[in-house]
Amino acid sequence: SGANNIPAVIRLSGSLDVDALQAAVSDVVARHESLRTVYPEIDGVGFQKVLGADDAVVEVRVEDIAADEVPARVTEIVTTGFDVTQQVPIRVRLLQITPEEHILVVVVHHISSDGFSMGPLTRDVVTAYAARAAGAVPEWSALEVQYADYTLWQREVLGDESDPESLLARQSEFWRTALADLPEESTLPADRPRPVVSSYRGASHGFVIDGRVRAGITEVARRSGATEFMVVHA
Repeated sequence: SGANNIPAVIRLSGSLDVDALQAAVSDVVARHESLRTVYPEIDGVGFQKVLGADDAVVEVRVEDIAADEVPARVTEIVTTGFDVTQQVPIRVRLLQITPEEHILVVVVHHISSDGFSMGPLTRDVVTAYAARAAGAVPEWSALEVQYADYTLWQREVLGDESDPESLLARQSEFWRTALADLPEESTLPADRPRPVVSSYRGASHGFVIDGRVRAGITEVARRSGATEFMVVHA
């Protein structure tokens, strides 16, 4: 499904060099290994397979479209899922309304990105596009680490779950024990029936809390050794 898709949709006005944009996207995919990693499995165990830049082709597909068709098409693009066992986890579409008006749609799977990462990703595309449009290559410093390096560091710190003395094994066992008797589904009362199949349809509700409540959340988080997000979510 598209539940784990992270989209960025940008309106572009004025002259656009599509070839430079394609080159810029290729530059960024080559720069970030996480954008050219697939996750096949062997004997039921998934692993990271980083593709070479030449093997991870991300095409900027250009589609001519009428202005009133844009919302529906954007929705279709950002909600279409990925098969991350075979596909690189990024999709780019360029919707051309007129020669001077475009909508750039970039969708990245959550396995390789998060909401915070979309800012740096967008900046890299802009930097690379500016260089390519000027007939140059982007001048950026090589990344000191890639995402796979983080996973290696994490394994070094936490150990292997197959080792009962490792930190990872002890933490996993703690949570298996702590959660052992909980029901499969939440027993909290709801204001409507639980659907048989998740629709992933949601909504946003904006509200304001006062300083007293805000301070209380902070204090509960401090006493519990938790984050404020965890307190509010609970």
